[in-house]
Amino acid sequence: MHSSYYHLGDGLYAERFGLGFEHLSAGQRFVHRPGITFSQQDNVAEALDSINAAMVHYDDRYAGLTDWKRPLMVSTLTLQRLIGMTSKTFGRRRRIVSMSNIALTRPMFGGDTLYVETEVLATEPVDAHLGRASLLTRGYNQRGEQVAELRYVAELWHGAAGPDVIAGASASDEARFLSHAARGDGAWVEQTGLFFEDLRQGETFIHSPRKTLLAEESTLHALRAMEWQPQSHDHACAQALGLAAPVVPQTWGIGVAVALSTRTFGRVTVNLGWTDVEFGADLMPGDTLEARSTVEGTRLSGSRPDQGVVTVLTEARNQRGEMINRYRRALMVYRRGSNPYARAGY
Repeated sequence: MHSSYYHLGDGLYAERFGLGFEHLSAGQRFVHRPGITFSQQDNVAEALDSINAAMVHYDDRYAGLTDWKRPLMVSTLTLQRLIGMTSKTFGRRRRIVSMSNIALTRPMFGGDTLYVETEVLATEPVDAHLGRASLLTRGYNQRGEQVAELRYVAELWHGAAGPDVIAGASASDEARFLSHAARGDGAWVEQTGLFFEDLRQGETFIHSPRKTLLAEESTLHALRAMEWQPQSHDHACAQALGLAAPVVPQTWGIGVAVALSTRTFGRVTVNLGWTDVEFGADLMPGDTLEARSTVEGTRLSGSRPDQGVVTVLTEARNQRGEMINRYRRALMVYRRGSNPYARAGY
């Protein structure tokens, strides 16, 4: 179907994001993964952050007296996730041109899990760089009941256009790097991560997308981690130290670097730990992190025959190329065959 990686050289790969417009045609069906489980905390945050005065979303006593008998999920949160969950396939989307119909066919509540599928209805070229696709996206809950339907037109970059293209790079045609797996009914199921057998010693992966860290999320993560020392959240203290803003917690920097690697190491079963952790330049709000990982070793697990142990060296750098952190990590990764993916519809 499509490759999730560019081949940049001997043992060097870069993750790619989304299908190019030229890969789309009418009649294709895509199964987007992973699903996401909604919580009542998601519901409250979405309502309050958007100044939603409909108390059915966050007043449990009131909601219990309505037809729903419990807080109803904010409908626009479902809409946002319907679109967001398609990004592995339509991540080269430049913009949504129009939405002709947004239908919410069944309510969503805290504890429900949303799964999303999309059918390509039609395609139309715009110019040498862009095309338009008419799409029908449907949402289902964990019981397979349809909860939403969205008809819209999106503008997408061609595979060789857009801001993320690596000049001179070609997509790898190796089967282990396919972005989608064919399902028996003809639908294409999105794939995340490589199996243990697909990870080879000495290969390096440049992870995508990058992530820009904002001051607000940095402070929030510091406070939630109980990193209450002033330099993590007190602007006056940071200025007295000669800093433009409070520093990003170093552990949050590790968390971001690990998360950025999950498009390649997404089939991990457990993180066994880190060694040789080094820190370089301070991570500051506004910095953009890019991570790359090298597979240093692989071995089968002695206690879990369906898994193997992978050792990787990961390094994260900012937009100026300065090393922010570097570490080794040992992971348990599923092998092909006996694993939960097919059973869960992945």
